[in-house]
Formats: sequence, C-alpha cells, structure tokens
Amino acid sequence: MIRSFTRKAAFAACLSFLTAASAYAGSPTVLDVAKQKGNFNTLAKAIEVAGLQDALNAQGPVTIFAPTDEAFAKLPPEQLESLLRPENKDQLVKILTRHVVPGKALEADDLKRTRSAKTEGGDDVKVELVRGRLRVDGARVTGDYNAANGVVVAVDSVLLPN
Repeated sequence: MIRSFTRKAAFAACLSFLTAASAYAGSPTVLDVAKQKGNFNTLAKAIEVAGLQDALNAQGPVTIFAPTDEAFAKLPPEQLESLLRPENKDQLVKILTRHVVPGKALEADDLKRTRSAKTEGGDDVKVELVRGRLRVDGARVTGDYNAANGVVVAVDSVLLPN
C-alpha cells in the first residue's frame, strides 16, 4: 500500500510539474506583452534587428525597462535610423541590454525600494523617486506589466550608455 501511495504521489508531482511548464509555455513573455501593448513597436523592431528575441522569450525572471515609441521619437531620427541598420547591431545590442535586468522581476513597487539595478549589459542603472515619481536613470516610469517570465516597465526615455 505504501508503494502504491508513493507511485501515485510521484505521478501527481510529475503531472503538476508538466502542467506548470505547459502553462508557462502558453503564457505571454515580456516580449509578447511589449508587442501586445501597442506602444512598444520601435522597441520590438530594435529587438528583432539585434537578434535578442530568444533572450526575452526565455525563462526568467527578467525585467525590461521598455522605452515607449514616444521615447524612441525623442532620439534624433538619423540616430535611430542608424541604430536599426544591421551593420550597427553591436551598438544596438549594447543599448538594449542596458534596459534588461536579468534574474529579477521588478514591478514599480519593488523599484521604489531599490537604489540601483545591474543590467544585462553590466551597467548599474540608478533608481530613484523624484517628487513622488519613479525614475530609472532619469527616465520616468509610466507603467508596469506582468508577464510569465518577468515584468515590462514602461519608461519615457531610451537609457543610453554614458
């Protein structure tokens, strides 16, 4: 009887694991969420040009500080055009990885208790409250959206390297 119970428990554990894994596989990732929101089209295009789709669809947790289309529009048009050319992929990757914090799913409330965050690109971005508004390296946080593998934090500026 104990052996039967142990087999049933092991089977239930395996079934539970497979169900959780398949649920994750069908849930939207940070990249999916950014695309679905409709105001991150330039970011989605930049991610494709940089070849970072797999990294942002991978198991997290991950936080992406996602510049809105309006944030990208603040860049000089020739600079944005240049960044999106295949020959400038390395520079684009450097900029985009500055927007990704691996290993953490940081919602706006979590960020309020944080002073800085280490990005995939190796930089520390400064997190601060300015007159009650959350900012990441000077960019204003305008919202956050949960995903299966992390959080998309909308920002109103592109976080350019110093």
